Amino acid sequence: MTPHRYRSHDEDSRRWLSFPMRDDDIVISTRSKHGTTWTQMICALLVFQTPDLPAPLPELSPWLDWTITPVDEVHAKLAAQDHRRFIKTHTPLDGLPIHPAARYIVVARHPLDAAVSLYHQGSNLIRERIAELTGVPVPASKKNRLSLHDWVVNWTRAENGPREDLDMLPGVMAHLGDAWARREEPNLLLVHYADLSADLEGEMRRIAAYLDIDVPESRWPALVKAASFAEMKANAEHRAPDPKGLMRSKVAFFRRGTSGAAAELLASEELAAYEARVADLIPEDLSAWLHRP
Repeated sequence: MTPHRYRSHDEDSRRWLSFPMRDDDIVISTRSKHGTTWTQMICALLVFQTPDLPAPLPELSPWLDWTITPVDEVHAKLAAQDHRRFIKTHTPLDGLPIHPAARYIVVARHPLDAAVSLYHQGSNLIRERIAELTGVPVPASKKNRLSLHDWVVNWTRAENGPREDLDMLPGVMAHLGDAWARREEPNLLLVHYADLSADLEGEMRRIAAYLDIDVPESRWPALVKAASFAEMKANAEHRAPDPKGLMRSKVAFFRRGTSGAAAELLASEELAAYEARVADLIPEDLSAWLHRP
């Protein structure tokens, strides 16, 4: 079956169709601000087994769907890599040609926390630079931004279909719902941002086991430290996903890294409306897993 096509002003999942996969490839499939860079860093540390990475993280783990970099250029860079590859995508699994021997990691986060991070990331982007590279004018909605509260409320009420805007609530639920339905498949691992926050070493060991990567015990302390939020932020120049200079600040990309505060933004009736929408979009067991402390 041909994968669904997902497109935005700077993404096109069709770029995967011509990409030659390797049996040991690792594909990191996430929604924006769900722990993408964190998971890329963990994979980099497990593959190279040292905090001293041979290149900036965005070079080691390129975003294949991103149309700002020509597809032939991305494919050539990945073809030249002789280490085990770990590739970033914001495309849901139903938009990817699934290679049976490759490994797929889907990362989830409490949706309201991700929405708050997405809002702040929007403030950190240089929209004019993006418009220059994509040829798409800056939308009026990006020029005249709502307050954080109002933006998050609108985000919870959005009716955009997943093909229209994957980063709004229906798109997030579709991405995670599809992965949840596949969770028993042997080449898929679901990771929760809250688990990374609560037990980073335990989650790194779980990911290593899933990827069949053996790490000597003596190396674990340095690898776990390098994957911590503080270390990632301290090395933002080489960790933030900004190869084209689209961010005002790479440090600001790593804003807080905490969870749980977003729900406090909403009044009780707004939170109840959000919960009702989620119940319409995803099964109860996924919602319980997604929203747990």
